[in-house]
Amino acid sequence: MPMIYWFDLLGVAVFAVSGALAAMQAGLDLFGLLVIAAMTAVGGGTLRDLLLNRHPVFWMKDTRYLLVIIASALAALLVGPFPEHAIGILKVADALGLALFALCGTEIAEEHGVKPMPALLMGTLTACGGGVLRDVLSGQAPLLLRKDIYATAAIGGIALYFLLKAMGVPMRWAFVTGMVGVAALRLAALYFGWQLPALQMLQVHP
Repeated sequence: MPMIYWFDLLGVAVFAVSGALAAMQAGLDLFGLLVIAAMTAVGGGTLRDLLLNRHPVFWMKDTRYLLVIIASALAALLVGPFPEHAIGILKVADALGLALFALCGTEIAEEHGVKPMPALLMGTLTACGGGVLRDVLSGQAPLLLRKDIYATAAIGGIALYFLLKAMGVPMRWAFVTGMVGVAALRLAALYFGWQLPALQMLQVHP
């Protein structure tokens, strides 16, 4: 099997753990934990496949994804609250998962004849959709809608991928560079505390 498939499974595992941690913080039961872990891990890809009319949805065709989700969620439950240094490692892994899902989602959209701008949106949805579902179901403000550089990192890396392809760079190298761009921007934002400026509503005085 291609190496990217195994990286995809790794990304699913990371996002499943992320969902399980959110469920534990919200005080949900085991069923709720598994649901949120699954939504986080494959929610974005499921929405992408439905919009692309891609059937069967990827995790229905390959049950390894579900097995990885269950194993990862239960492992997170058994470990319990993660120590601070482990949370840092998880954030790094999450950034790598974000990068992989962003570019994989874009490539899948391209394979279905989608033009660059909608493909960019499909890639971003693949990378960020599960996190939005996780945050909504666990009662948090979605990370996508906060000031954190998260979806912005996915958009930037995907845009870099399309730019390099337009310049004649081989697709494989454009793909890898785009992935590195997503991960680097997300990790830099975490390390330096970068955030997008919050918009303030204009005050209208009579």
